[in-house]
Amino acid sequence: MAIQWFPGHMAKARREVTEKLKLVDIIFELVDARIPVSSANPMLDEIIQQKPRITLLSKADMADSKMTARWLEHFANQNRHVLAIDAQTGTGLDKMVKLAETILKPKRDRMRAKGMKPRAIRAMIIGIPNVGKSTLINRLAKRNIAKTGNTPGVTKAQAWIKVGKSMELLDTPGILWPKFEDEEVGYKLALTGAIKDTILNLQDIAVFGLKFTEKHYPQALMERYQLTEIPAEVVGLFDHIGRLRGCLRAGGEVDYDKTAKLIIRDIRGQKLGPLTFDIL
Repeated sequence: MAIQWFPGHMAKARREVTEKLKLVDIIFELVDARIPVSSANPMLDEIIQQKPRITLLSKADMADSKMTARWLEHFANQNRHVLAIDAQTGTGLDKMVKLAETILKPKRDRMRAKGMKPRAIRAMIIGIPNVGKSTLINRLAKRNIAKTGNTPGVTKAQAWIKVGKSMELLDTPGILWPKFEDEEVGYKLALTGAIKDTILNLQDIAVFGLKFTEKHYPQALMERYQLTEIPAEVVGLFDHIGRLRGCLRAGGEVDYDKTAKLIIRDIRGQKLGPLTFDIL
């Protein structure tokens, strides 16, 4: 699957982020806990350079908790600041501001020593589309400021948002990168909803999802689709699921497009339980 997707508003967003970088003290990098590496923008190191960064594993409730624990340990061993959060419930959000304050304390102490009163911490939130930035901002601000949605590309402009008296957040549109060099990264982004479905072959995405769950979460796959054993060929698995769920054309043939949509919807909707697609 070759996906090259860098619309004009993405290029503009990158320019705006670069321009606003000098205004902020710290970066919150939001990644999807289900794909903490695949959803990390490889351009980010180049963009933010030496700015302090906190990596937030968003949608942690949708990810395999054991795998999330491994990723947290892995990133911590790389001396990275990292937290697992769930913006829907607010889990982990109280630690965000505290960690930012801890990281910036030496700088702010130097300001006080010079007789300067530090202003509220200014932070920028960066992440790929549909990773939960707007939901996070609304939860932190305790009101619906940022527009949310289950499709990528909802946030189009930048805005400063106050979080109590101690922090101001700069929301930014989701930024993807020009080309996915690793085909598997593209599949993972597609399966978790970071890329608009309209530009994809959904059957290919569903096949990837089935093969992945067969390898890493076979019991969840069997329970969801009432299997005593998993068919040797993926087409057999498609046929079984299509017939089980009534995804049929006239004459009783399996409707593979409809079946693919159902499979993707099941995976995204946690019908197979919490899943992580970046395996450590």
